[in-house]
Amino acid sequence: MSIATAVTSLLGIRHPILLAPMDLVADARLTEAVSAAGGLGILGGGYGDEAWLRRELDLLQPTGTRFGVGFITWSLAKNPHLLDLVLERKPAAVMLSFGDPAPFSEKIKKAGSILICQVQSLASAKEALACGADILVAQGTEGGGHGASRGLFSLVPEIVDALDATIPVVAAGGIADGRGLAAALSLGASGVLMGTRFYATQEAAGKDAAKARIQTANGDETLRSIVFDISRRNVWPAPFTGRCLRNAHLDRWYGREVELLRHLDEESGKYANARAAGDFDIAAVIAGECVGLVQDIPTAQEVVERTVRVASAILANGSQRIQLDPD
Repeated sequence: MSIATAVTSLLGIRHPILLAPMDLVADARLTEAVSAAGGLGILGGGYGDEAWLRRELDLLQPTGTRFGVGFITWSLAKNPHLLDLVLERKPAAVMLSFGDPAPFSEKIKKAGSILICQVQSLASAKEALACGADILVAQGTEGGGHGASRGLFSLVPEIVDALDATIPVVAAGGIADGRGLAAALSLGASGVLMGTRFYATQEAAGKDAAKARIQTANGDETLRSIVFDISRRNVWPAPFTGRCLRNAHLDRWYGREVELLRHLDEESGKYANARAAGDFDIAAVIAGECVGLVQDIPTAQEVVERTVRVASAILANGSQRIQLDPD
């Protein structure tokens, strides 16, 4: 069973499901697992840890996996040589998020990789299109990690309508199962990009304690803020904030960010120690509102197959139930 769309055709994959390039969590093992299941695994290039990136690329290449690599664009601008390192490995696609893709787009396309740009508004979608993007990922504020303020349900069709089928659009943010895939396709998207759901899989590089928190949380227990970015001394440019699970540290400092800055020397040390120890009462578990849909920790293959199976059933049954008025 498969669902063919413009994205599956362009990327040469069986299912219209992409792995979000989550920093550190989307490592070679998870990337390979999603690709082997018929989607596109996208390695999390993140902030640009060169040693980590080289190691994970070395693990991927012997498998012959078709893969992508994702970067935080404003961070890549500080270390542009990392793009050359990646393009030498002939990835199927390179995904750029959170920044101007223009300085990198020509090099990516000349290397023969598909350029995927993640956007959070109609304006940024048009800018990415002008830079030569081959696929747009429309990211709603429901998603985990960094993002902006637009909700996915209106953002996707607005971008689809404005582009008038110029290039395919992928939906991201709050999608964790076949219902989300079916909804995204109904809104005009050609596929989905999922992060939180793949974080809570057996292959993901996250700690088991973090996965367990995702499994037991609900959507009300996430919050978009800058508390965790301040705590790790890594504040992002506007308008991006980060959605994470609520914990004691976030509850203590949310709305008191200025005071947190005054105590940063002490608090950043505590935060770094908590991350190293896996203490998620302090350290962040980066996850989106779809945590309430995550009830287990399956393999990535199970996630892909389950998502496609449910979406296919919804789309088939819906087409049988709904009768269009010929008038």
